Amino acid sequence: MAGDQTIRDDERWMQRCLELAQQAAAADEVPVGALVVLDGVVVGEGRNRVEAQRSPLAHAEMEALQQALARVGARLPGAVLYSTLEPCFLCAGAILHTRVARVVFGARDPKFGAVRSLATVLEDPRLNHRCQVAEGVGAEASASLLRTFFRGKRG
Repeated sequence: MAGDQTIRDDERWMQRCLELAQQAAAADEVPVGALVVLDGVVVGEGRNRVEAQRSPLAHAEMEALQQALARVGARLPGAVLYSTLEPCFLCAGAILHTRVARVVFGARDPKFGAVRSLATVLEDPRLNHRCQVAEGVGAEASASLLRTFFRGKRG
């Protein structure tokens, strides 16, 4: 069934996002990983690099979107963005501007999340583009990575 295949694909791609998030943690970055998949092919991937780039804009989703745009062009219709963490307002805006069709994320972000936690930006009917949203894929693994990272920071 198509629904079963979508679930399997979502889980497979989220596994790669979790690997990227682990790479971020190993580099002392907040552990978030993201992919852009178009027609079953990864066209962009990213992990948080805020500290390394000394930029609050260096989010995993932004890196994945930039790679995808460099490969595909100015828009990404039909693409799916996967992220271990609910996208923030910055990333949600970029997702909308690039015309991503669907977003799949793991853990909610109660302090910055713009998809479910603080707002529903990607599905706002006032906007000229909206995305399908699926949440909770790999949520426990994503949340566990984040808890472990921040527990280590607090000492």
